[in-house]
Amino acid sequence: MSTATRRFIAGAVCPRCAAMDTILVDSDTDCRECVECGFTDQRPGDTVSEPATRVSRPSARRVETRAEPVRLMDPAKPGKGR
Repeated sequence: MSTATRRFIAGAVCPRCAAMDTILVDSDTDCRECVECGFTDQRPGDTVSEPATRVSRPSARRVETRAEPVRLMDPAKPGKGR
């Protein structure tokens, strides 16, 4: 890894030795390395997809809620609402 493109990741914990703030990431190769124990690993790419939720499903985006008027009632006059 070249030193110009390496950066520490604040708060990152090494999966092997559990040391905090010892993970370097190379922005050119997307490889991470622990300076404490020597652990190296490729960072996951864009293969992770967003989980399907009721908001992200295509069918949820097609449904539109019908607009309805709102009627304000005076609470001092019970039974006078229409």
